[in-house]
Amino acid sequence: MPAPKNVLLIVVDQWRGLMLPKLGADYLKLPNLDRLCAEGVTFRNHFTQAVPCGPARASLLTGQYLMNHRAVQNTIPLSSRFTNLAHELRRGGYDPALVGYTTTTPDPRHTAPNDPRFFVLGDIMEGFHSVGAFENRDAYFGWVASQGFEMPKTREDIWLPKGAPGAGATGRPAVIPKELSDTAWFTERGLDYLRGRGGKPWFLHLGYYRPHPPFIAPEPYNSMYRPEDMPKPVRAASPAEEGRQNALLDYYVRNVKQASFFQDGKDLGSDMSEAEVAQMRATYCGLMSEIDDHLGRVFDYLKETGQWDDTLIVFTCDHGEQGGDHYLLGKIGYFDESYRIPMIIRDPRAQADSTRGSIVDRFTETVDTMPTILEWMGLPVPRQCDGRSLLPFCEGEVPADWRTEVHYEFDFRDLHYSKPESALGVPMDRCSLAVVQDEKFKYVHFAALPPLLFDLAKDPGQFINCAADPAYAATVGEYARKMLDWRLGFAERTLTGYRATPQGLEVRAA
Repeated sequence: MPAPKNVLLIVVDQWRGLMLPKLGADYLKLPNLDRLCAEGVTFRNHFTQAVPCGPARASLLTGQYLMNHRAVQNTIPLSSRFTNLAHELRRGGYDPALVGYTTTTPDPRHTAPNDPRFFVLGDIMEGFHSVGAFENRDAYFGWVASQGFEMPKTREDIWLPKGAPGAGATGRPAVIPKELSDTAWFTERGLDYLRGRGGKPWFLHLGYYRPHPPFIAPEPYNSMYRPEDMPKPVRAASPAEEGRQNALLDYYVRNVKQASFFQDGKDLGSDMSEAEVAQMRATYCGLMSEIDDHLGRVFDYLKETGQWDDTLIVFTCDHGEQGGDHYLLGKIGYFDESYRIPMIIRDPRAQADSTRGSIVDRFTETVDTMPTILEWMGLPVPRQCDGRSLLPFCEGEVPADWRTEVHYEFDFRDLHYSKPESALGVPMDRCSLAVVQDEKFKYVHFAALPPLLFDLAKDPGQFINCAADPAYAATVGEYARKMLDWRLGFAERTLTGYRATPQGLEVRAA
């Protein structure tokens, strides 16, 4: 009998793409991800299609650009007319299990308005079988209480630093011990699921909340890194100077608050000193090392049970984190820090032996994830998918006509926790930007604001907008055309391959 085909899709949250030792971040202690990189392929220029969580995960799990799935922000519904990775796996006979979350709001045309999923930031995407849901956090907090831990009146206070209340970035550990952290809980739920499979083939979306804020780590991860060893922030001389680049950037510089990132945080993110940014980054790295330790437990289990060489392992993320660069916190705007994400693929097949430990520099995108998994499992890739399989890279080949640029988008309409639309006076349906970026230039097109152009060779930090410089007029026109070509070539096409003929229904794949 053929060996079972298993897939472990690891999706972390808010992990910057270049923060892997394999890609030069040698200050990080990630031995288990190093192990995965050594046995797989690491993609240096891998980008998400959108931020924040909901839009990014919609692109990851439907294989579509934001302009097609249109779940443009957290809390915005995802249309039920689209298939997704889970539905396609079910067609292939798999019961796709999910630990974590997808931040998906259901289609209101097919869901009652009083459905509890409309009262939260997002819920589980249709088709997945949840074996460790984190959407409302009830299961996690219930588990913590069941372990004998005395829960505070406000349950989120377990993420406060020990001792007196904090006020922003801190090296003090969280109240919760490492054995009861959310990272530990996700790992336990994933291992429980794997232990129960009894040799049957499986697909597991193993999600982790970290290194998502609040930026507070349990012992010993809170002190694993020294602030003085952290890279310096990439930012202008002052928040005011940074904000002069663009009205949207200025809004975020003046409005993103630390309280969204630190328990008891005060003031604006842009008010953080270099020392505070360094401490925040040290804690952020500690949360990464905590995940790495727990991934080691999962990897060891697969090896001990003889499943390591039957399992495709994909390690990726929803989006990045500004981390103080450009005076910003979170995942917003148009800078690389928010959009470049990690991607590591360990293909256990013999065909991938020649590429183990290699790095791919070609541009790849999160929409490539779904086609990669489906192709590896021998399942058809739906026409709705805008991405392409990355398996040829694992086999040492560069697919013909591979993309030479990446595209990503951001929608900044008003939500209950952020109001840039109102502040800028931009109509809701014009609160959008789209980026085309290659090795030379980055062009940012706004529906209702002036465009941006960055000469990446001269200005890798993206401080100087060349869009209005006459010397770059031809380049602006060229990249605007690239943007238009992309939109025309990838317009939503789920049904455009079907046609009626005198002989009946005809289907064309491309």
